[in-house]
Amino acid sequence: MRIQLFTGKGGVGKTTVAAATAVRAAEAGRRVLVTSTDPAHSLADALDVPLGDEPTPVAPRLQAQQIDAQQRLERHWQEVRDYLVQVLAWGGLGDVQAEELVLLPGLDEVFSLVDLRHHIESEVYDLVVVDCAPTAETLRLLALPDALRWYVDRVLRPGRRVARVARPVLSRLNTAPVPEDEVFGAVERINDDLAAVHAILQDTDVSTVRLVVNPERMVISEALRTATSLSLFGYAVDAVVVNRLLPEEVTDPYFERWKKLQHEHLETVRTSFEPTPILTARLFDDELVGGAGLRRLAGELYGDLDETEVLQASRPVVLERSEDGYRLRIALPFAGKDDVDLHRRGHELYVRVAGVKRTVPLPATVQRCRVVGAGLQDGVLEVRFVAPHEREVASGAARQPATLR
Repeated sequence: MRIQLFTGKGGVGKTTVAAATAVRAAEAGRRVLVTSTDPAHSLADALDVPLGDEPTPVAPRLQAQQIDAQQRLERHWQEVRDYLVQVLAWGGLGDVQAEELVLLPGLDEVFSLVDLRHHIESEVYDLVVVDCAPTAETLRLLALPDALRWYVDRVLRPGRRVARVARPVLSRLNTAPVPEDEVFGAVERINDDLAAVHAILQDTDVSTVRLVVNPERMVISEALRTATSLSLFGYAVDAVVVNRLLPEEVTDPYFERWKKLQHEHLETVRTSFEPTPILTARLFDDELVGGAGLRRLAGELYGDLDETEVLQASRPVVLERSEDGYRLRIALPFAGKDDVDLHRRGHELYVRVAGVKRTVPLPATVQRCRVVGAGLQDGVLEVRFVAPHEREVASGAARQPATLR
């Protein structure tokens, strides 16, 4: 089983590239599902077939799906939504206002990840191609499992125990509604689903991200930031697709300046992402819609490469044993020392890179160790741990904050 996620700034052609990859893999004999988590669905347009919420056969060995995020919201969040509406209504809001407030922006998109787990566990497909939302939304989705895990561990599970004890008493008083056990159960089910997806997507032998860019300064700058954030969360980028390059046969003087700029930007991508493979595709003279157009694009992108392979093996987050303890290494390409903020609190490491924050739960093997230093060198953040002395454990010194040097 392989999972490929395609993302990039809106309008760079990621949906077309994802669809082309799926078409090529299916024609090579793989069982393929291409699914869209982008709220602005255009996968059906790229494949030139109508698509719905369930996987639809579109060619031999190829199925496609445009996930109905609103339907997933209603299916997975119903109990929680009903409780929150009760609380807000108890506080004086009308039902309509309460309904609007509990539908947090972007929450519906989160549940598209739950489907991914079911597709993987079904073993129906050899390859799942995910046409992700633009980069900002994709990063929010991929960061959610960490955030929800923290909430469940720190707030939900203790709150569930308290609610079980207090519910019989509070239910007889004129007070705020106490959540039923089904509410806690719904959140825990979502947490379990997302945690399973998180583990799969961080398995770099199975799952990789391919960044799609156009040869434009702002697009490339966003791709560099995205690569750093993806690596922070443990997701591996195995290729960068530079799409819509002006072909050499275009010799009109009007385009000469554009061709020169594109050539410079392409070199920037190559030097910045090296040794990550750079796949290129020219700006075609026709719309790449349907099987024939997508085959042309895939052929130019991949050539003799196997599009289903991991094109570059990497492990963005690694914990290794050292002579005196452990080394935690997190690849942060394109980040500078001033971009990184790091500290430890209890059994967790908090890493913020250029405004993006991740809470890294420390494995049991290093929870009692103390931090003796941290540094950023050649795009890799290294945090060093050593086993504490008994007096340090008793005094709590083993949990001192990390300092970036």
